Amino acid sequence: MSSSGHGHTPAAWTGVIISFIGFCVAGAFIVLGSVPGFWAGMVLIGAGAVVGGLMRAAGLGQEPKGAAKARTPQAQPQEG
Repeated sequence: MSSSGHGHTPAAWTGVIISFIGFCVAGAFIVLGSVPGFWAGMVLIGAGAVVGGLMRAAGLGQEPKGAAKARTPQAQPQEG
């Protein structure tokens, strides 16, 4: 399973951790009956997705599968 490299990047870990904290905050405030606290947790969940996406765009995430083929260097003619 780990050979696929799925989610083993700083962008993925950061996005998931922020979203997980958001789920915990939203859940806790639902139990406490605080609507603003619930929505604060929901904002954190969205922030996790945004931060993960920005980190991936900055090069800290996994490249799409199609991008690996596009970056294959072309053969250069030899001068001789």
